[in-house]
Amino acid sequence: MALGQIDHLVVSSATLSEGVACLEDLLGVPMAGGGEHPLMGTHNVLWSLGSSTYLEVIAINPEAPDPGRARWFDLDYFTGPARLTNWVVRVPDLTQALHRAPDGTGDVLSLERGPYAWDMAIPSDGRLPFSGCAPGLLHWKGAQPAPDLPDHGLRLAALEVTHPEAEALSVALAPLVADRRLSVHSGAPGVSAWLDTPHGLVELP
Repeated sequence: MALGQIDHLVVSSATLSEGVACLEDLLGVPMAGGGEHPLMGTHNVLWSLGSSTYLEVIAINPEAPDPGRARWFDLDYFTGPARLTNWVVRVPDLTQALHRAPDGTGDVLSLERGPYAWDMAIPSDGRLPFSGCAPGLLHWKGAQPAPDLPDHGLRLAALEVTHPEAEALSVALAPLVADRRLSVHSGAPGVSAWLDTPHGLVELP
């Protein structure tokens, strides 16, 4: 099976405006794109990280009805300042990828936002395996957001995932994604990323 690629990074926020202010100040470039996810009761904004990768800030949409299920990325339990919480891998065949993915990666749901449609594996409780350190998995059905976003020169330089069971996580990731920018280390559960920006290297909160 062909390996997947890093599709996007997820910065969760208590409110969308708080997340936008945090990232625009940090990165020095304005957001572009985004919208609502009715099935999840969330909304987002985006920044380009090149032609095939992007950064999103996501939050619960206070104007949306309760989705009647757990929201993705464990947003129902998110507290504190806006920060990087998750990462998502784009795979060529989601069904095959799920056969190789860690238990609890989720069931496939079909989603749409504006011109974009995709299938994504979403855990029933909203919590991805390995304390949220395992990636979300998706398959785009056509157009993808990254090529449509203005390119302000932001690029993903490094993505570090830490977990007490780092070896087991590395084994779980091996059939899903291979990327020289990705590293897995032992430590408290967490995801860290560094971006090349016009103003130098920046670590996401």
